[in-house]
Amino acid sequence: MKEKLLEIVGSENFFDDPEALAKYSKDFSLAPRGVPNYVVKPKDNQEVQRVIKLANEHLTPVVPSSSGVHFQGATIPKQGGIILDLTRMNQILEVDELNRRVRMEAGVTWEQIASELGKRGFRMIIPLLPHPLRSVVTDWLEREVPTNTVYDYGEPLQSMEVVWPTGEIFRTGSASVTGYPDSPSKGANPSGPGLDFYRFLQGAQGTMGVVTWANLKIEYLPKIDKVLFAPVHDLNYTIDFLYRVLRLRIIQECLLLNNINLASIIAEDWRKDFEKLRASLPPWTLILVISGMHRRPEEQIQYEEETLYKVIKNEFPGIPLADNLPGFPGLGKKLLPMLRKPWPKEVTYWKNRYKGACHSLFFITKPILASKFINKVEEIAARYGYPISDIGGYLQPIEHNRACHLEFNFFYNPASQPEVERVRSLYSEAASVLLDKGALFTRPYGELAKLLYDRAAGYAMTLRRVKKVFDPNNIMNPGNLCF
Repeated sequence: MKEKLLEIVGSENFFDDPEALAKYSKDFSLAPRGVPNYVVKPKDNQEVQRVIKLANEHLTPVVPSSSGVHFQGATIPKQGGIILDLTRMNQILEVDELNRRVRMEAGVTWEQIASELGKRGFRMIIPLLPHPLRSVVTDWLEREVPTNTVYDYGEPLQSMEVVWPTGEIFRTGSASVTGYPDSPSKGANPSGPGLDFYRFLQGAQGTMGVVTWANLKIEYLPKIDKVLFAPVHDLNYTIDFLYRVLRLRIIQECLLLNNINLASIIAEDWRKDFEKLRASLPPWTLILVISGMHRRPEEQIQYEEETLYKVIKNEFPGIPLADNLPGFPGLGKKLLPMLRKPWPKEVTYWKNRYKGACHSLFFITKPILASKFINKVEEIAARYGYPISDIGGYLQPIEHNRACHLEFNFFYNPASQPEVERVRSLYSEAASVLLDKGALFTRPYGELAKLLYDRAAGYAMTLRRVKKVFDPNNIMNPGNLCF
């Protein structure tokens, strides 16, 4: 097998020395370590196909990995095998400005795409401060939530190319038509042929195939932006306000951060700023961005601002919305570019700044239920002796506030085994309790997968049957989900 892998990718793209293998045995999560046998870096779909066919011949696991960093343990090999590192496949294949579409390989990072699109006056709708070395395609396959709520989609995925676990190369949606990429549709339709295969591949954690490239939506950069803030002491009142205004589709970015998360993001001199910031920031902060686009931007800003303040005056006088957070002059000017770009590579990632590591628990729920879940997590944390003041909080409205992504961040020192075990136990109990209370975990990683699939026996049985069809030898990232 080693000789054949060397033949496929070349000696400079093959690794089996202990030092190289160790880099793939862990990530930023609490997941157990697992060491691969080999690491290969293919250059194109043909090499991916050949590696997968070889793995089928030898019944050897294949674990696809597109990013330079991972947070949930999905790319740690559970049964050894081959790490299929796609970071070498990092070409931006097309930027279709007329149709607001970009086609990119799986190894393209947030830093790379933000730079390229910015030069052209475009941007991608992005999650909250993604790591600059994260794969863009991977994040959208994993259903990351965008901070922008105004558009009619929860994620920007369109058609894509996938190498199935048996080695066939397949294209989804309108990229499957004869003549692509010169076809009239330009691959904009993600659905079909037949099934919605792009949904099938989302959230699968590399267990259903290897996506080599994808089409994604892009948007114009606004001409004018205005950032608005409101300190939040009554979360339910603020959520009622968002129910009212987000359905009007007049706001671009909209999110809520608690004081420790906002302090972690905006602190410049960590030693001097962080503790002071977290103590002086309000419990939660509402962040809204209104924008003027290419057509009559000044009038759009004026209309949206007037609409917001009319709603506040007539219905929600307790929302102190302003262009600056009291006590933090210039925050809007600093925060806006941060919301539109990945985290800077030269600065420790914001989730790891406080104690060195972070374990996140996140799910989908109704916004009006957020306070109930927050109270329950604080109650569980107190039982484990985890300081409530150290729990990061992030609430992201989605689908015009029909639902929301609610995230808790548990910060800990990775060098302290007692802290590691405390967070592990706290996370496990909190996940189980929140699931009982109606939390929808759409991305079940690690031990959470077993918890969820044990409670959804019918669904798990169907998923195993489908897996058997697409991956009869169970070589593709075994050990994840319910496989």
